[in-house]
Amino acid sequence: MTRFSYSPEDMKTRKYIKKKMRAYGLSVREDGLGNIFGKLEGTLPNAPSVLVGSHYDSVPHGGNYDGVAGVIAGLEVAALFREHNIRPAYPLEIVAMIEEEGARFQGGLMGSRGINGLIKEEEFHTIKDKDGISVIEAMEQAGLDPSLPVHRDPKTMKAFLELHIEQGPILEQENIPIGIVEKIVGLTQLEVTIRGVAGHAGTTPMNYRSDALITAANIVTQLPDLAVKEGNGTVITTGQFNVYPNGANVIPDKVVFTIDLRSGEEASIHRGIKEVERLITSYQKGSIETSVTQKLLIKPKALSENIRSIFKETTKELGISSMSMLSGAGHDAMVFSDYTEAGMIFIPSKDGLSHCPEEWSDIEHLAQGVDVLFETVKQLTAKD
Repeated sequence: MTRFSYSPEDMKTRKYIKKKMRAYGLSVREDGLGNIFGKLEGTLPNAPSVLVGSHYDSVPHGGNYDGVAGVIAGLEVAALFREHNIRPAYPLEIVAMIEEEGARFQGGLMGSRGINGLIKEEEFHTIKDKDGISVIEAMEQAGLDPSLPVHRDPKTMKAFLELHIEQGPILEQENIPIGIVEKIVGLTQLEVTIRGVAGHAGTTPMNYRSDALITAANIVTQLPDLAVKEGNGTVITTGQFNVYPNGANVIPDKVVFTIDLRSGEEASIHRGIKEVERLITSYQKGSIETSVTQKLLIKPKALSENIRSIFKETTKELGISSMSMLSGAGHDAMVFSDYTEAGMIFIPSKDGLSHCPEEWSDIEHLAQGVDVLFETVKQLTAKD
């Protein structure tokens, strides 16, 4: 699946999600970014909501479970509330968020960052995709309303819960259906630009060249060693690589690539950034120019101890085995954790695969995850 924010695929999925929300008795609204909320009112006046959900955008040529499994799980929790005729004291809101992956507008986690006020609304005019289309323009082209408010008062949120596929092999190898996330790694995303001098591939001698691609390649091949040297589970990935003018017989004069650096320790992230910048700057000589722009920086986040304990008790009561885990991927829950109690559970991923068409999770594990969410949400939305 390729489902970029505000694309035709987004609009089809958006229509389906809103249809299901209404079928389960939820009042539906969208915010000024296109995040979708379905609300079941509570009996307590002006009480904060318990939010359940995830994102529904994808990476290019990704799988059908990343993010979407969490949205479906939220919808199923709402269906169970309706089926059992449960009227919560605190409101229940199912949320489906856009642009977590950053596949269209880069940076990632845009939906949850917007909700929590981490992006100024005027920035939605300046954040653009590779075709130069801004967030505002893309929304208008899709028929959405960017004039609606985006930022949400933290006082309106009692908790945020997210189910997600693990995207790794641990749960499957241990034959455990539920992972209770204790901590989410921090991450930074950098955009590196290397500028050289274009020239004819046949007439420019090797010792006269300022080849941006050769320089970029030399940098990229050294990045893994930086991560290994830092330790603490630090990982570095170059996922996007663009060469200009991209002609078979032209020496490249510009290369733009990304660096994704992650670690469970904040100090390792900052040291990693400095080492990456030092490496890149060392190649700035002669006609080669280098620059680095930081697109995203999120600190490692410990999730709510209270919600983790409820998850653990719930799995015991349901007779479902579980284990505590560290998340090596960033998720919307890490953004919410600074503004409300946030909790997250994983279900197994077959062969640990994700961000690819082979991504798959068993429906039984998804159902067990929904059961854990449902019982936890019933407790969190009940009168204190």
